[in-house]
Amino acid sequence: MERLSFNDIFITYPDGSIEPRQPISVSGVLFGPGVRFNRGVSFAGIDFTLFTDKYFQVRRVGERLDIIGIYQ
Repeated sequence: MERLSFNDIFITYPDGSIEPRQPISVSGVLFGPGVRFNRGVSFAGIDFTLFTDKYFQVRRVGERLDIIGIYQ
């Protein structure tokens, strides 16, 4: 397991939208580059735009990151 910052995992655009840098899995929900979303959009019940200053506990599975938790 690794600890990565929000910016290690996501690209943040000037309009506030975010996009994963690589494929990501959260509670079985898979998404990746090309999926751009704004505040208020949840994946597996999580609005990632609310955690821009946090670190994430992740597990690498090939090129995919499985997000296990968010450090508060």
